[in-house]
Amino acid sequence: MTVEPPGVRTREPDREETDARVIARSRDEPELFAALFDRYADAVHHYAARRLGPEAAEDLMAETFTTAFQRRHTYDLSRGDARPWLFGITTNLVSRHRRAEARRFKALARVPGPVEHEEPVADRAVARAGATGVRRELAAALAGLSARHRDVVLLVAWADLDYEEAAQALGVPIGTVRSRLHRARSRLREALGGCDPTGPAGPADPTASREADTP
Repeated sequence: MTVEPPGVRTREPDREETDARVIARSRDEPELFAALFDRYADAVHHYAARRLGPEAAEDLMAETFTTAFQRRHTYDLSRGDARPWLFGITTNLVSRHRRAEARRFKALARVPGPVEHEEPVADRAVARAGATGVRRELAAALAGLSARHRDVVLLVAWADLDYEEAAQALGVPIGTVRSRLHRARSRLREALGGCDPTGPAGPADPTASREADTP
């Protein structure tokens, strides 16, 4: 995105505008869609990196916003927050790389030291379980989940969506999200010796503070 001196971008949407308003205006003024990129590119990149690794994250982020731009005329303007929509697009793109994602988590399960992109969630698990090996165990547990269960648990734990937002992202009823999340967390607890890094005391709690998005 082009960076211009202060005061030059007079046509840029006000920061107080909802995402829906930005998208609506971008239908007639395409350049305004850049505001959505500015708001969420880092979060989408971080989510993509955690799922497929830093090498694939840049392309996945770019494809997410390209797809979103192309589909902006179909966006439901009654939804002010575009995060579920964007993360839903990213998750659909991840689905093209299911085998690569599973291989990634299996490989991370064999890494002896801390893993950069899993560290925030895994560190919470370590603190709660009191075991330094949870990083590897968490990666192995995620590799063992089915694709649909992994999608929902990571949208909640890593994309920081609540149940309703995850349902919007996946295009399924909220009851389906609850059911899949319950099963996924049961599998994680079983694999992690009773610890659930995506549970209410972890980053999946909608009332909890968001994790710092740092490298």
